[in-house]
Amino acid sequence: MPKKFKSFEDLLKPDPRYKNKLVGKFINCMMWEGKKSLAQKIFYDALDEIHKKLPKEEPLTVFTTAIENAKPMVEVRSRRIGGANYRVPVEVTVKRQLSLAMRWIISSSRKRKGRPMATKLANELLTTFRQDKESESLKKRAEVHNEAESHKAFAHFAFTKTRTS
Repeated sequence: MPKKFKSFEDLLKPDPRYKNKLVGKFINCMMWEGKKSLAQKIFYDALDEIHKKLPKEEPLTVFTTAIENAKPMVEVRSRRIGGANYRVPVEVTVKRQLSLAMRWIISSSRKRKGRPMATKLANELLTTFRQDKESESLKKRAEVHNEAESHKAFAHFAFTKTRTS
């Protein structure tokens, strides 16, 4: 019998400057077309800008706090029960929380217009760190939480078994 698939988490290498696996994962998510050195330069420039704007704060703690602030606790999933589809709120696993938070921060910083990517990423990380109203990643998190809140009447479907045949 073949060996069960395991995650690639143990193969993930930390980044060269901070020796942090979370930073390495974020850089890998930010990377386009295999250009890792460009993604690293953008990320490190963004952290340097954060250090200029907040000299008393450590930029790595600003980054990790921003990721923690953007993590969703619940989301809705579609479940087919009795011929009808229901949007059921379920808790998000830790791994998916991390990937969603990183994806939302990266996509919202890419949507910002008129600045270099490092500046846009620094601004998004700062607004998410401060939990400002203009942070797009926090708006996305609130939107997901509100949708789960509005569908909480179907929460009892989250644990029912469906027939697979």
